[in-house]
Amino acid sequence: MQKVKPKKFLGQHFLTDLSVADRIAATLDNYKSLPVLEVGPGMGVLTQFLLERGHDLTVVELDTESVDYLERNFPALNGRILGEDFLKLDLNKLYDGNFCVIGNYPYNISSQIFFKVLDHRDRITCCSGMLQKEVAERIAAGPGSKTYGILSVLLQAWYDIEYLFTVSEHVFNPPPKVKSGVIRLVRNNVTDLGCDEALFKTVVKTSFGQRRKTLRNSLRSLAANPEILTDEIFNKRPEQLSVAEFIRLTNMLKS
Repeated sequence: MQKVKPKKFLGQHFLTDLSVADRIAATLDNYKSLPVLEVGPGMGVLTQFLLERGHDLTVVELDTESVDYLERNFPALNGRILGEDFLKLDLNKLYDGNFCVIGNYPYNISSQIFFKVLDHRDRITCCSGMLQKEVAERIAAGPGSKTYGILSVLLQAWYDIEYLFTVSEHVFNPPPKVKSGVIRLVRNNVTDLGCDEALFKTVVKTSFGQRRKTLRNSLRSLAANPEILTDEIFNKRPEQLSVAEFIRLTNMLKS
């Protein structure tokens, strides 16, 4: 059976450990009633376990060689292999209702993938998969952690996030230089943040863009009323604030 050659420019590292693939597929066991979109299936190591579990599966793969391989070896995916770039894919045309996303995500675009998930949070009920351990830890990190940052706050505002397990670099071809982490995001019950969402994003990004500064210094230009800067919350640094505190901060800056 002709295999696909990993391509460095696409950030391809093919998982070779079937037990790990099975564990990743199991992260969606509670969502079998929803269709699933797999990002970057490669040679289908995760795909096979998703199909075995009976998921209504569609895959999106940019690499034409991988697409040819999948078409030859996964007849169950007939008509459900999209040879496109996930970041450019119109998800609203793909599904009418809610769905799940899963994948062994390319390291070089993993943050962009999760920002796209965030943009479609009202449709993506669950998102799980494997990415670089450092990025996975950052997404799941809580206040007070050195890895807590922009992605942590923006995603945790809308999703409950679990860091599930770590994967060794030695179960890939070719082996990456870093370990991987598997996480799961499940949509929470929040429908409205209770603040100006655009300003919320700006506050979070501006705060962490100057994370060594106190909020008084980094957010001074955003304060509609400079007198609010005397509030105790502005003595803090961004990594000390919870999502709820960022929401409060956003409302204070706008008032």
